Amino acid sequence: MTELSIDLKGKKGLVVGIANQHSIAYGCARAFRRLGADLAVTYLNEKAKPYVAPLAEELGAPILMPCDVSAPGQLEAVFEEIGRRWGKLDFALHSIAFAPMADLHGRVVDCSREGFTTAMDISCHSFIRMARLAEPLMRDGGTLFTMSYYGAEKVVPHYNIMGPVKAALEATTRYMAAELGPKGIRVHAISPGPLKTRAASGIDHFDELMSRVEAAAPAHRLVEIEDVGLTTALLATDAGRLVTGSTTYVDGGYHVVG
Repeated sequence: MTELSIDLKGKKGLVVGIANQHSIAYGCARAFRRLGADLAVTYLNEKAKPYVAPLAEELGAPILMPCDVSAPGQLEAVFEEIGRRWGKLDFALHSIAFAPMADLHGRVVDCSREGFTTAMDISCHSFIRMARLAEPLMRDGGTLFTMSYYGAEKVVPHYNIMGPVKAALEATTRYMAAELGPKGIRVHAISPGPLKTRAASGIDHFDELMSRVEAAAPAHRLVEIEDVGLTTALLATDAGRLVTGSTTYVDGGYHVVG
């Protein structure tokens, strides 16, 4: 019988998307670390660094670098440093999304070409770029994660253009899982229930959405970043060795009744 490891000791992981202590990416990073992984952490820009640096220190992250995926070369520089310091990568988390406010708050029908292109580039294509950069460092296999939302599958009021963008992200996950599977690289979309994060604050009537989900979800409670982190970290271990290409819901069951 093959020996399984339900921990991440000796594993190296990259976490992109921590903005503050309320970030989903931070909940995942804490879970990865609790299971023994060493982490590389990024921050968006100098304005964000004071919020992220103390968290990276708490996580014992030996690599802390800026990463604005819209800035040429920054994502590539992160992977170059990982290659130089570690020579390998076992898992990577992509937890970033963006749409211009005017396009996010308007109808999909009214979304500008520029807004749609920006949202797709930052929220979806950057995950493709991450996978391409991670592939040569995952010589012994690995796991890639991205964060989606139920609005990719069903129409969620006020989610607007991010619904089509997240749908594209989930389809991208499936195709990359098929392409990278022969190399032992698994690809997951994680779909949390609504959480009070900085990114979510841009969605109109978000408090109403949270109340509706809490009332309708079979668990009758909202998820927390720790819940998302535990599920994500488990999928990075040997326990998830034959799970790939799926969207994993961490929403108290809301997706079956919503």
